[in-house]
Amino acid sequence: MTILTRRSFGALIGASAATLAAPSLLRANSTGRLVIIGGGCGGASAARFARINYPEVEVTLIEPYPTIITCPYGNLILGGKRTLPQITHSYDGLRARGVTVLQDRAADIDPVAKTVRLASGGDLGYDKLIVSPGIGLRWGAIEGYDEAAAQIFPHAWMGGDGSQITLLRQQLEALPEGGVVGLAIPGNPFRCPPGPYERISMIAHYLKQANPTAKILAFDAKEGFSKQGLFQDTWAELYGDMIEWIPGNQDGKIVRVDVENKLFISEFGEEHRVDVGNVIAPQYAAAIVRDTGLADESGWVPVNSRTFAAAAASDIHVIGDANIAAPLPKSGYIANSTSKTAVAAALADVTGRPAPSDPVYFNTCYSHGGAEYGFSVVGVFRPTDEGFAETPDSGGVSPRGPLSELAENRRLEASYADAWYDSITRDMFS
Repeated sequence: MTILTRRSFGALIGASAATLAAPSLLRANSTGRLVIIGGGCGGASAARFARINYPEVEVTLIEPYPTIITCPYGNLILGGKRTLPQITHSYDGLRARGVTVLQDRAADIDPVAKTVRLASGGDLGYDKLIVSPGIGLRWGAIEGYDEAAAQIFPHAWMGGDGSQITLLRQQLEALPEGGVVGLAIPGNPFRCPPGPYERISMIAHYLKQANPTAKILAFDAKEGFSKQGLFQDTWAELYGDMIEWIPGNQDGKIVRVDVENKLFISEFGEEHRVDVGNVIAPQYAAAIVRDTGLADESGWVPVNSRTFAAAAASDIHVIGDANIAAPLPKSGYIANSTSKTAVAAALADVTGRPAPSDPVYFNTCYSHGGAEYGFSVVGVFRPTDEGFAETPDSGGVSPRGPLSELAENRRLEASYADAWYDSITRDMFS
């Protein structure tokens, strides 16, 4: 593997080199080659948008899994509101549009030759590269938590083959009567800021029916979280005293786990026994961008706010959860929204079309609190010379108040969430 420092990576971009290509993957009449690493929300959206709007460009998507299990709506499996097949999508729609989908893993990037090394062997040439690899888990950031420990305390935070979310669901089903479910929630940044709290709600939704004397302990490394008031209203209204949220300033930061004895250990040495443990580990960008020098010391990738070009490599655009784009959240909607800007910017000098001059990025994040019970946060963001900024007065959150007054609002938002999921997955995979 070619491992470069950020400085040497950037220096190599300016060097001249012949671009290698895989002839069997080239179209004779193409005006350029766009390669996309990662077939999740960002990568699939980019591939579909590129084929529709730039039919003269060859588009190749590299993705190791034959289908995609979306992280959005994964929590609903835990609540019994969705099944795994209902959030699993194929790449047949992209293939039908002319995208070449390679079931392979990107092992390395050579910015001089403009090639991607495939895990199966061989190099794939590109003119422009979009990287949407998602996250990696910081194994060992919590003492005792590694890949083996995840088979006992599942993270269930990446779709993969679905085994992690399935394992956690099975553990909830086997929870002893009155048992304890523990969640360890990381500090920022991490994928899907409201996700752990929707997960708490969905676990409570299931337990209220199947094991109503069970307890949920949510240990949080932070002192606050996205849509906090709405979630806490939900918990009080629907689940009573089933849920206890422990913030970081009240010893909520878990620093060690003992999977053999099923213990969560806090930073002050307090031991908490759990029957089911869900450890949402601290995160950084996936290995492909860390190993090739695109990520900085934080483990995430600095990008140009108008093009998503990596700071270390102007021909490589990094979208989705892997980049540094706060206050843009690491959400599926943002991955979808920003992918289109990245494609247009990447292909501007390949096709001769203008790049976006003043892009706007949209985010809507729905959360499910229970059966027919939803709420949301909306934001509109723009690039600045310093990075990204939320447009003042552009969004907001669902209203708060007693369920007796807002029952219809909550029901409608749950239905809007379902319509959003159906719509955005069509925009990604059809």
